[in-house]
Amino acid sequence: MRVHVLGSSAGGGFPQWNCNCRLCAGVRNGTVNARPRTQSSIAVTGDGENWLLCNASPDILTQLRVFPGAQPARAIRDTGIAAIVLVDAQIDHTTGLCMLREHRQPLQVWCTDEVHEDLQRGHPMFRLLDHYCGVAWQRVPPDGTPFRVPTAPGLELRALPIASNAPPYSPHRDHPAPGDNIALAISDIGSGRSLFYAPALGALDAATEEEMQRAHCVMVDGTCWTDDEMVALGLSQRRARDMGHHAVGDPGGTLDAMARLPAATRRIFIHINNTNPMLDEDGPQYARLRAAGAELAYDTMEFEP
Repeated sequence: MRVHVLGSSAGGGFPQWNCNCRLCAGVRNGTVNARPRTQSSIAVTGDGENWLLCNASPDILTQLRVFPGAQPARAIRDTGIAAIVLVDAQIDHTTGLCMLREHRQPLQVWCTDEVHEDLQRGHPMFRLLDHYCGVAWQRVPPDGTPFRVPTAPGLELRALPIASNAPPYSPHRDHPAPGDNIALAISDIGSGRSLFYAPALGALDAATEEEMQRAHCVMVDGTCWTDDEMVALGLSQRRARDMGHHAVGDPGGTLDAMARLPAATRRIFIHINNTNPMLDEDGPQYARLRAAGAELAYDTMEFEP
């Protein structure tokens, strides 16, 4: 199994187009040691040829342009993307579906009932795509039942319900149902190597930590360093937890959970907001993260779990 990081930022990217916080301004003018990042998505393959796209960000065309695996060029119209699985219905994880509308067949999209409902109604991406290539929807059970995507051989997946929040256009906003947000446990059928992928994670519970302990690689939500990060900067009245994200660096935060993982586990943060100070690779937050044996995902990063 290989994992390719298409994008590693939270919604808006880094630097965010309309933001002049210390980090966004600093990466533009070269005074902050940080990598620009596009919005969060990964691709996973079990056979080296057919890639399972996990989320489709608004930056998908830019991301695919610099990802050789996306274009095997076996025909005049071709793609290495075999199917798409969605962990939620958020704009920054689903808008890229619209950019794939030139596909010659209906897009194979795997998601839960709740995500399907949001993409039919509140954010009617599926209805829009019906006027283009169409969508072949496959239901994902959000209860840990193993399933396989036939067009992405060599992989077995489990969808695990996690605490987070539903999108603003969802009827479940601030009262999420289990299928509104999932983590993916992805395993290589041949080697048994596994990835735990949760780009949106609102809280840590025993079941989630148990799944993290089992995985060879853990790639989880790195949106905010502190719960009050956006509030303190005057950018929002909502805390990280209100938006469905567990803070990385607070006591009891995700970094503490990463420190409890087995020594051999690879620990990666993804979906990193433009305000998160751990983006500054010369800063104390980044130093603390590295001391804990964790790392930041970056665009075009590729690895085997």
